[in-house]
Amino acid sequence: MKRTAVNPWDWSLKLGYNQAETIEGATRQVICAGQTAVDATGAPQHAGDMRAQIALALDNLKAVLAEADMGVGHVVRLGIYTTDVDAALQNFDLMGMTFGAAGVAPPMTLLGVSRLALPGLMFEIEAVAMAA
Repeated sequence: MKRTAVNPWDWSLKLGYNQAETIEGATRQVICAGQTAVDATGAPQHAGDMRAQIALALDNLKAVLAEADMGVGHVVRLGIYTTDVDAALQNFDLMGMTFGAAGVAPPMTLLGVSRLALPGLMFEIEAVAMAA
């Protein structure tokens, strides 16, 4: 699979994502539901702690991808929802550590929402991943 970044401007690169990517040679796609800071039973964790919620949501995303024989390096699109955009952005280094370490900067959208599915959740990340 070949990924080619599309960036008519470079400002998004400083935030860790490409404006777009062309994907060639992908034969398998995984569409992940939104992952949040829940444990294996679906119970919300880390109430009021944005950083811990982002970290657990990323761990849960990695677990889903691993179950599909993929990793964060296969992610080609992210949708992120948060109840506090400012707090999420203050902790976005976790996103960079996760995706930057895999050598990818998937296009993403970050949206502020009034609430997520379960009370107490503040961050949700959904992903599309592709493999050759």
